[in-house]
Amino acid sequence: MSQPDYNDEGREDPPLDPATQRIQMKLRRLLLGSSLIMFIGFIAVFAAIFYKINSSNDDRVVEFPTEIDLGRGGQVIQFGADSGVLFFVVTGPLGGEVLARVDAETGVILSRTSLGQ
Repeated sequence: MSQPDYNDEGREDPPLDPATQRIQMKLRRLLLGSSLIMFIGFIAVFAAIFYKINSSNDDRVVEFPTEIDLGRGGQVIQFGADSGVLFFVVTGPLGGEVLARVDAETGVILSRTSLGQ
């Protein structure tokens, strides 16, 4: 029984004919060209993402009002903010809860919603 040669010692490939060598060179150039195009595409995509992340400088500063009149005898339980609107959950003097939506720039109450007892 013969033992296989795992190290490929003593085994040489026969030389390729010129036509096969030309095809092999064309395929190598095609592979190199398409790999370069793919690499350039990745660089362009990452550059666009990096540009988008760094170009979002919103220099507009919102000044919140110093006082907001939500009613007398109430206590603010919760507070939230989203897209220039402030949200307050306030307990009324009689114990009911009210959700107040307030414009962040002007301090004007946009709406009040009773949340029940």
